[in-house]
Amino acid sequence: MELATGSTTAAEGSATVPSTGSGTCQTVGNIHARDPVITVRGCNVHYGETHALKDVSLDIGRNEVVALIGPSGCGKSTFIRCLNRMNDTIEGTRITGEFRLDGQDIYARDMDVVMLRARVGMVFQKPNPFPKSIYENVAYGPRIHGLAGSRRELDDIVYGSLERAGLLDEVRQRLDEPGTGLSGGQQQRLCIARAIAVSPEVILMDEPCSALDPIATARIEDLIDEISRNYAIAIVTHSMQQAARVSQRVAYFHLGTLVEVGATDRIFTNPSHRLTEDYVTGRFG
Repeated sequence: MELATGSTTAAEGSATVPSTGSGTCQTVGNIHARDPVITVRGCNVHYGETHALKDVSLDIGRNEVVALIGPSGCGKSTFIRCLNRMNDTIEGTRITGEFRLDGQDIYARDMDVVMLRARVGMVFQKPNPFPKSIYENVAYGPRIHGLAGSRRELDDIVYGSLERAGLLDEVRQRLDEPGTGLSGGQQQRLCIARAIAVSPEVILMDEPCSALDPIATARIEDLIDEISRNYAIAIVTHSMQQAARVSQRVAYFHLGTLVEVGATDRIFTNPSHRLTEDYVTGRFG
């Protein structure tokens, strides 16, 4: 992967996106968060010859949920993967722009990527518990990061994380059983417990409910609302209803550009850009 960082050439608070006609226009809405944990300015991502993200600028605020919406292939997942350097694993990727976590340069040469991914956790589309016991799934991160000085401290972290993930009562008597033996919804909550066990600042979620039934989805959405009191959350979703239920802000992506950002209610009831309106009303996407 090649990386070049620097400030965006776009005006502060905006980014260049394609218009509905010819030429370009600026991202509609305010890209800033009131208390930003992550700030991105002028993000460009190339996969080989493919320009996947084009001059995207956006803040993710503390204790808020930002929903990233847009058609398949518009760059939503690519964007959140930039925030904990998951794109580093893709050969031929080139990333430019400025990416900061609490003011620190995410792409600095001396940035410890392992520690970065502890601070910016990720929950994937398909639940991916480790082939270990339920207990060991949650204990793994605190162990490797030295967060517990004794078994009692580790127990407190594991039990506390499972409780915050709304899973403890269901697994209390089976912590030694494989995490892969849980239902799909339980596995996803286990993965969330695993992420929060290392006390992250940000949790990234890439379509976390797409493989779940409606009941499991509702439990995950309730959990997102609960844990957003302690973490900044960015969630990629194709469900307009889910975005409306769980988020405070919505960012609409289209063909690698950030078209519009705004309060969730406004985006879904009175979007400013025609592309956003066409998408949320189902005219395309």
